[in-house]
Amino acid sequence: MTFETLSAEAARRAAAPYAPPAEDLPPALAALDYDGYRAITFRPDAGLRLGAHFSAQLFHRGFLQRRRVALHLQPLRGPARPIPYDTRLFDLGARLAGQSFAPDLGFAGFRLHYAFPDMPAWRPKGFQEEFLVFLGASYFRLRAANQEYGLSARGLAIGTGAPEGEEFPDFVAHWICEPEPEARTLTVLSLLDSPSVAGAYRFAIAPGDPARIAVTAALHPRRALPKLGLAPLTSMFLYGQNGPGARGAKPFDDFRPQVHDSDGLCVAAGSDPARIDRIWRPLVNGRAQPQISAFAARPLAGFGLLQRERSFAAYLDVEARHEARPGLWVAPDSAGGAFADGAVQLFEIPSGEEYMDNIVAAFVPAAPAQPGAPLHVAYGLTTVGAEPVPAIPEAALARVTSTRLGSAERLRPSNPPDPRRRLCVIDFEGPGLPKGPDEAVAAEVSASAGTLHEPVANFVPQTGGWRIYVEWRPPEPVPPGDVVLRARLVRGTIPLSETWDAAV
Repeated sequence: MTFETLSAEAARRAAAPYAPPAEDLPPALAALDYDGYRAITFRPDAGLRLGAHFSAQLFHRGFLQRRRVALHLQPLRGPARPIPYDTRLFDLGARLAGQSFAPDLGFAGFRLHYAFPDMPAWRPKGFQEEFLVFLGASYFRLRAANQEYGLSARGLAIGTGAPEGEEFPDFVAHWICEPEPEARTLTVLSLLDSPSVAGAYRFAIAPGDPARIAVTAALHPRRALPKLGLAPLTSMFLYGQNGPGARGAKPFDDFRPQVHDSDGLCVAAGSDPARIDRIWRPLVNGRAQPQISAFAARPLAGFGLLQRERSFAAYLDVEARHEARPGLWVAPDSAGGAFADGAVQLFEIPSGEEYMDNIVAAFVPAAPAQPGAPLHVAYGLTTVGAEPVPAIPEAALARVTSTRLGSAERLRPSNPPDPRRRLCVIDFEGPGLPKGPDEAVAAEVSASAGTLHEPVANFVPQTGGWRIYVEWRPPEPVPPGDVVLRARLVRGTIPLSETWDAAV
């Protein structure tokens, strides 16, 4: 199997009526609940060895993972061969003890393990650690060394936020390509299918810190698709530095100061690496209805859902370790092609449950995809931890590290506080900022509604960063939707920071 032959197969599928993957399950597997499914574990000694540094483990079907995904091994030489199901590959747990299932049951997905070069000394020699999971629809999760799983990437998003509902394509088959014996990269070929599109994917995977995946895809629409989300990312934001975020939202009664896998969307635009415009949109929860925001980027230099708050004290969650969750940065292979014209769209769903992924970001091309016109997509995915990092362009621009909103009545507060006076406090950090007070540094601010008063830029000696204070006075009446406030640090006409772009 090659990417070219897989693309031809996707084109053949797109020319035929859609046939959904098999969901028929033995009653014992269909009746499993969350705990029963979690009790099914793959036997580590049955892992599929892939060269000297990789191995694969497989996921059983059951509970929510009903659909059968065909798994194949593509050897270095010779034809691909299916990976056969065998009950003996798994410990089925107490509820299924003693049962066995037919060889045609198949699998739900797989995960990859890697022998990181800098493993702790207490790990046994040659130990391989899990770093990438393909499980459920077209979802996959990637993490770097020393990170915890957090947000997910997807092969494709169709109709996110559309009134008629979203369509979730499936990876219906994967070919795991055997690497050269000492290789530290590995390739996976994947076939995507759905009622609206079929596609071929090649994932060139390089684990490490950061971990990287070069994604190449050929998409063959079955029908016109007005809203196709490329390189989609899905994450969770429950509440952050300023409570749930939306005006009038009910606060969470929780011992943890913050709960989220990502705290903002970063979008970079521009073709000259030395003149990139970058914005930061803090995420919001607590609205009455889902909301879509669009960020035009011509040309797109990249975008990502990031976790910028990296302090344990910000979360206090020993088990979830939100401070160790990765961000993911999407970088188009070139300024043209599928990413040439369009916008990064952010979809925020109100949520009260921590387990719900309520944030989606994807690039939506301006032109609808059309049947008979294949769409060729190429981009890189890179894990992000503490910033600045080389993957995010224009490292000289300082980044937003904190967004806090509160009453502007600090000296003579009324009870309750006057909602017509709100103070915005935005912190910035970055190697390009002055390391002490500098009268030439100023705050440049704007508001889509209402007025901004007395913007001030101050050096913060405690952090070595800079802070903008500005009071926002909402209009009367306050508009029903979001108001967008913007702020950045400048020296004259030269930007020193990315643009804070907040919905209030």
